[in-house]
Amino acid sequence: MTTAPTLSYSSYRTYAECPLRWKFLYVDKLAEAPRGYFTFGRVIHSVLEELVRPLVVPSARRVGEAESQRTLDEWEPPAPPPTGAIGMSLEELLAFYDRSWTGDGYASADEEARYRTLGRDLLTRYYDRLARDRPKPVAVEEHLEARWDGIPVHGYIDRIDRTLAGGLEIVDYKTSRELSNEDAVGSDQLTLYQVLVERNYAEPVEGLTLYHLRSLTPLTTRPRSTGAIQTLHDRFGAVSDGIRSEAFEPRPGRQCARCDFRSRCPEFRSVPPADEGRLRELVDRFESLRSDERRLASELRQTAEELHRAAEDLGVHRVPGSRSVAIRRREEAWQYRLDAIRPLLESSGLSDRLGKGTPEEVRRLVRDPSVDPEVRRRIAEVGARRVKWYWELEDGGASP
Repeated sequence: MTTAPTLSYSSYRTYAECPLRWKFLYVDKLAEAPRGYFTFGRVIHSVLEELVRPLVVPSARRVGEAESQRTLDEWEPPAPPPTGAIGMSLEELLAFYDRSWTGDGYASADEEARYRTLGRDLLTRYYDRLARDRPKPVAVEEHLEARWDGIPVHGYIDRIDRTLAGGLEIVDYKTSRELSNEDAVGSDQLTLYQVLVERNYAEPVEGLTLYHLRSLTPLTTRPRSTGAIQTLHDRFGAVSDGIRSEAFEPRPGRQCARCDFRSRCPEFRSVPPADEGRLRELVDRFESLRSDERRLASELRQTAEELHRAAEDLGVHRVPGSRSVAIRRREEAWQYRLDAIRPLLESSGLSDRLGKGTPEEVRRLVRDPSVDPEVRRRIAEVGARRVKWYWELEDGGASP
């Protein structure tokens, strides 16, 4: 196994979507073609960082997780919040936007022009909003790292704000066309950012926000519960385990239509012309054998059922043939309704005896003399025994 990778949200999502694409990007270091909407988002984020950074009043940070107890870092008292005008004028902001602009990834000059106009409009309206209602950021574009119960994780957080109550609010800018409250509530990215901030800052996280820049709408939700955080941790753990064990099989899906690595992927790679004839014959042979297999399986099942009925009528378990003897075997299995058993065990103080709830565990309870006989009887009543008959062959049929 390889060393556990340090996962960002993007890296986690890439592997969860397609392990082979993760390998192409993070192991083979292959580059993807630029896309205009990604380029646009990066430019807007960098301009907003430049605009908001002068407003930052840093907060105390925790010491490393290796310490036996978390304490505050040594730090200077923060400077008083800035007053008056924003650090740059609107003209300076738009000039910085123009200098930051890049045309990478746009499908046409017209598309680039439309995005560029959208950016100027978006930044102008955001600047006006910021002048009227200034946030109290403690960090912008903050890179945070942590070990999340054994899993190394990191992320760049667009903004961390001070709340009125003195806690922290995580803000993630979004330039997407549409965004809803449900997106904020279900955002795994915000969940990861909450984990990173909680492990790096002394103050509690009091809010999580997706900021929809096109409508200047903050979509704010409460911090994630312990259960929600654990659920995402389990998924990160599965991704980390897959990467460490080098499980890089492709996972076909709708995402394949926009993948830059289709020509390298075995799901889409074409058979070389020199091998087409030989492989075509093998596929045709496989198809024929699979058809025979289905036909023979049906015949085998019908013959076994007919043989079983005859053996039942005659009361025999051994039936000689010309070359072999068919022997009828019996397989027994019990099934129980766990929804009826668990309340009974809980009321009897036996809930810890069930474990995973397998039929074998239930049967042990039914046979256990230390369990109250009435409880055992009631457990047995919700059980159903299933008997399966099957045939085996051994050498030695009827004598000639």
